[in-house]
Amino acid sequence: MTDREAVVTALAAIADPSGGGDIVASGRVSGVVVKADGSAGLVLSVEALARDVAERLNAAVELAVRRVPGVTAARIILTAERDTAPAAADVRTGPVPGIRTIVAIASGKGGVGKSTVAANLAVALARRGLSVGLLDADIYGPSVPTLLGLTGRGKLEGKRLQPAAAHGITALSMGMMTDPTKAIIWRGPMAASAMMQMVEQTDWGVLDTLVIDLPPGTGDIQLTMAQKLKPTGAVIVSTPQDLALIDARRAIAMFGEVKVPVIGLVENMSSFVCPACGVRTDIFGHGGAAAAAEAAGIAFLGGIPLDIAIRTASDAGQPPAAGEGALAEAFAALAEQVAAGLGL
Repeated sequence: MTDREAVVTALAAIADPSGGGDIVASGRVSGVVVKADGSAGLVLSVEALARDVAERLNAAVELAVRRVPGVTAARIILTAERDTAPAAADVRTGPVPGIRTIVAIASGKGGVGKSTVAANLAVALARRGLSVGLLDADIYGPSVPTLLGLTGRGKLEGKRLQPAAAHGITALSMGMMTDPTKAIIWRGPMAASAMMQMVEQTDWGVLDTLVIDLPPGTGDIQLTMAQKLKPTGAVIVSTPQDLALIDARRAIAMFGEVKVPVIGLVENMSSFVCPACGVRTDIFGHGGAAAAAEAAGIAFLGGIPLDIAIRTASDAGQPPAAGEGALAEAFAALAEQVAAGLGL
C-alpha cells in the first residue's frame, strides 16, 4: 500500500456528518497527496456544515492523517461553497491534532481546591454535550484518580497512552502510572517533559476541549504548557482570603506575560452553611475573589461553596457535578461561562 492509499484508507474510516457513508465515498475529501518528505495534503469540503460540526470533522481528519505511519505533517485546505457554511478561516485548529481548545486550571498556591474544581468543571462541560478530556498535570501531587474514582493503571497501545473513561469524560494522570505510596522526585524540566508527553502521546481522540489541571505556582510546567500548547484560556482558582488572593494575582500576571487569555477567577470555598442550623459563615472571608477579579480586569466566574458534600463525594470518586442539586448547579454555571470563554 502506497502512502497515499494509506491516507485514503484512514480517511475512509470517518463518517460523513451529512450521511451518505464515509467522507471519501461522499466526495467530501479530494486531492489527497503525500510528498516525498512525508507531508500529506488534501482538500476537505465543509459545505453546509454548522461551524461546530465542521470543526469536529477538521480535527478528526487531521488526527487520522497524522496517525498514518510515515506521515510527518498534514495540510488541510477547507472549502465551503454555500453562504450557510462556515468560512475556512473560521474553523479553528489547535496545536494538538484532534483537540479544538485547551483550558488551563491554575492557582497561585496549593490547598485552594483547584483539582476539585478542574475535575468537576470537566464533568460539567461534558454534561453540556461537549467531548472533554482531563489531564492531571500536577505531577508531584496527582489527585484526579481519587476525584474520579479511577483505580486502574494507565495502559499503552502501540506506544500511545490510553486515557481512562469516567463520568462522561476521558482522563489521564501521573497517578495512574506510578506507585501512590512513593514520591515523584523530579526536577522541573523533567516534570514539564512528562506533562507534554501525556498531552501529545495520548489517544485523546477528537475533543472539544482538554482541561489541564496544573500544579500550584508559576514554574516550569506552567511555562512549558503556555509556550508549547498555547491554551485557549485559563481559569484561576482561589479561596477568598487575602493570602490566597496574593498568589492568585501572581498566576493572573503570569498568564498575561505568556499571552494566554484569562477567562476568569473562581472563588472556591466561598461560604459555609451549617447543615444543622442553616447559619451561613464565611470561614475564609467572602467576596475577595470578586474584588480581585475586578481589580485585574478579568471576569469573576462565581463561587463554589464550602460544603462537606463536596469532600465526601470527592473522596468517594463521585464528583458532585455528575449528580443533581445545588452543587451540580454551581459547577454547571461555571461550565457555562468557561464554555463561552472558549467559544464552545
